[in-house]
Amino acid sequence: MAKKMAILTLAFLVGCGGQPDSGAAGDDSTRDLQRPAVDASSPRNDRPARSKSNPAAKAMPKRASKPAAKPASGERILASGTAISAKFDAGISSRTHKAGQKLTGTVSSDVKDKNGRIVIPAGAKVHVTIAAIHESERKSDKTGKLVLTPTKVQIGSRTYALSGSASALDRTLKDRKTNAGDIAKVGVGVGAGALLGTAVSGGSTKGAVIGGVAGGAVGTQRAIETQDRDVVVPAGSRLKVTLGAPFRRAI
Repeated sequence: MAKKMAILTLAFLVGCGGQPDSGAAGDDSTRDLQRPAVDASSPRNDRPARSKSNPAAKAMPKRASKPAAKPASGERILASGTAISAKFDAGISSRTHKAGQKLTGTVSSDVKDKNGRIVIPAGAKVHVTIAAIHESERKSDKTGKLVLTPTKVQIGSRTYALSGSASALDRTLKDRKTNAGDIAKVGVGVGAGALLGTAVSGGSTKGAVIGGVAGGAVGTQRAIETQDRDVVVPAGSRLKVTLGAPFRRAI
C-alpha cells in the first residue's frame, strides 16, 4: 500500500512540475513588443510590376488619321481643239495690209475648262499675225487669201503663248476700181480683134473696125473675169481661234 501511494505521489509531482507555466510563456514582461520606427521621409523603392503587354492600350481603338488635304491646283488647262470666240478690234483689207502685220481681237465670252472654271475670261486680248494675204484675181475665187496665226493671249497684265489656227468668219470680197492692169487686158483684146478683122477683110479699114469692136468685147469680158477683188474683214467681225495644243494658265 505504501508503495502504491509513493507512485501516485511521484506522478502528481511530475504532472505539476513538468509543464511550463502557460501564463509565464504568454506574458513575458521583459520582452519589447514595439515595432521599429520607420522614417517616412526616406524614398521608397516601390516599382510597378512589369508587364509584357498593356491590355488597356490594346483595348483602346486607334484614331483614324485624317487624309491629307490635296493642295489646290495652281493651274487650269484648256484641251487641244478648244475654240476661243473673239471680235476683231480693227478691220483688215488686202489693199492695205501685208503679211507679217499684227492684229488684236477681244474675247467675247468666257472660255472654261472641263470642270467649268474660267481659264480665259471675256475681255482678254487675242493677238494674231497675218501669215498670208492676197486679193482675189479671178471671178471663180470667192474668198481670196487670208491666213492668220494666233500668237498669244493677254489676261490682265500677263500674257500666255497660243498655238493653233485663227479664222476671220465674216470676211468678204470687195471689187477694186479698174486699174492699169485691167485696161491693159482690154487693150490686148482690142488689138488682137483689130488684127484679126484686118486679116479676114483683106486689110480694109472696115474689117479693122469690126475686129476692133469684137476684140474689145472679148477684152472687156476678160477684164471682168480677172478683175481684182480685195479681201475685207470689217472691224468688230467674228474671230475664231482654235487651239492646236493644250493651253495652261497659272492661277
